[in-house]
Amino acid sequence: MTLAEAMSALAAKGSESTKRILLKHGAKEPFFGVKVADLKVLRKKLKGDQALALQLYATGNSDAQYLAGMIIDGRKLTAAQLNTWANTAAWNMISANTVPWAASEHPDGVALALKWIDAKKESVVVAGWRSLGALATVIPDDQLPIKQFGTLLDRVAKTITAAPDDTRYAMNAFLICCGTYIAPLSEKAITTARHIGRVEVDMGDTACKVPDAEAYILKARRGAPIAPKRKTVRC
Repeated sequence: MTLAEAMSALAAKGSESTKRILLKHGAKEPFFGVKVADLKVLRKKLKGDQALALQLYATGNSDAQYLAGMIIDGRKLTAAQLNTWANTAAWNMISANTVPWAASEHPDGVALALKWIDAKKESVVVAGWRSLGALATVIPDDQLPIKQFGTLLDRVAKTITAAPDDTRYAMNAFLICCGTYIAPLSEKAITTARHIGRVEVDMGDTACKVPDAEAYILKARRGAPIAPKRKTVRC
């Protein structure tokens, strides 16, 4: 499928009702308003088309960028390409999902994410924290810089309250991932969650809520000391 054909397919599946919902969540033009279920149908046809994924992402259209994240092989991206993705994400849905999907597969994912959390642009910071959480979810503990992740939990505890809304949400997600999937940090994450308390984020005119970190961690573990690593964070 060519880029023009893929964009036409996306446009055909777009709807004004979905656009209105996404706009409430912070989506920015250009985008068609395609439901994730319809994107999954396209994914089956396009999975593994690396060149098309890069072309889709470069359009700046958030539907196209989300689809790109569904079909890209993060292992085959260069660090420069992944940096470009982090810096050109259309809006928070892409920064918090699409970029972390790719970063969680990249051999330099941890190093890149650690740089992103110190960026000046909030969308890149969000991509960094969410990527670190994704890496915690899929990478075996013995391949993670556990001490560094522990230091990041301390950083979350000290800075989350003063952080911007999207960053605060991403930090809370990172905390949840550490407590759910990293055995050496499981108890520290719970302690950190209790220290922080309920995280407040302005979710705008939506029904979305910020997960309570401790409760979410314990539920995700399902009574076990730690949850098993996932094969992928991609939806």
